Amino acid sequence: MRAVLCSKFEGADALELGEVPEPVPAADEVLIEVHAAAVSFMDKLMAEGGYQLRPELPYVPGTDAAGIVLQVGSEVTDFKPGDRVVGQMWHGSYAERAVTKHWKCAKVPESVDLTVASTVLHNYMTAYHALAQRCALQPGENLLVTGATGGVGLAAVDMGRMLGARVLAGTGDAAKMSALQEAGADAVVNMREGDLRQQIQDLTDGKGLDVCFEMIGGDTFVKIARSMRWGGRITPIGFVSGEIPNLPMNLPLLKGFSVVGVFEGAWAEKFPSEAKDAADKIMNWIAEGELRPLIDRVLKLEDASEAFRSLNEREVIGRIVLQI
Repeated sequence: MRAVLCSKFEGADALELGEVPEPVPAADEVLIEVHAAAVSFMDKLMAEGGYQLRPELPYVPGTDAAGIVLQVGSEVTDFKPGDRVVGQMWHGSYAERAVTKHWKCAKVPESVDLTVASTVLHNYMTAYHALAQRCALQPGENLLVTGATGGVGLAAVDMGRMLGARVLAGTGDAAKMSALQEAGADAVVNMREGDLRQQIQDLTDGKGLDVCFEMIGGDTFVKIARSMRWGGRITPIGFVSGEIPNLPMNLPLLKGFSVVGVFEGAWAEKFPSEAKDAADKIMNWIAEGELRPLIDRVLKLEDASEAFRSLNEREVIGRIVLQI
């Protein structure tokens, strides 16, 4: 079968279209005929060797796949051949066929296009686990999402809006600010121009942040930590800056806020029934129009390198999807 292969940890330059054996589902897995595979920053980072998981080379990148179930393992009772599904995996979705654990799948309602469905699990499961579960975001609270124009960031903006928070969306690209407001942000924070702490003070009437969904890391994380209000929750989601922050621990002590760890992939592995319920809930919200995933563009499978380069140049708002 056709698949994108990463032969070296060199990102876009190491991707090539090739032929690999069709995967065979284990007893607790489903085999999916992939119609669409979303492209994530995590995919790009893994292909560069910068992610905490390093697959054995060569490997097929891709964390999300939507399509039709072709075969199920002997222990799988919740899916059958012919079902429309979306599945999440550590890698393997940039291919004509992919396998994943049945509890990392969700059925796709007929009203939801498979291209849209492919963008959901990695993005929205991270946003849901972080905001609804780990940070217990409440209606009316001030939420800041940094790196908000990426797929995970936009999902957090969308999820925060649906949960009733007042959403502040952070971006360093002035040209993307209107897109964030269209996605449901109540206000936009310019992460590159002006005083970040002053912007947060002005936009929260001096109260500070209740929750921060923080994607950038480095000095940005520390600056935002100084803008948290008493009882606030800041969660390190990623480190797009390439720098893991060093937080002075007197800040959470004196300001009474919490640093909340979020690792959605590990949570899904440890608590599969919870993760499956969350995935089904999210797909239903999308079918009902409560959540609105944004697709930047749709490319062919052989254009995976182009997708990675667009991510690297920060040209993407939402998700790129590879259509197979």
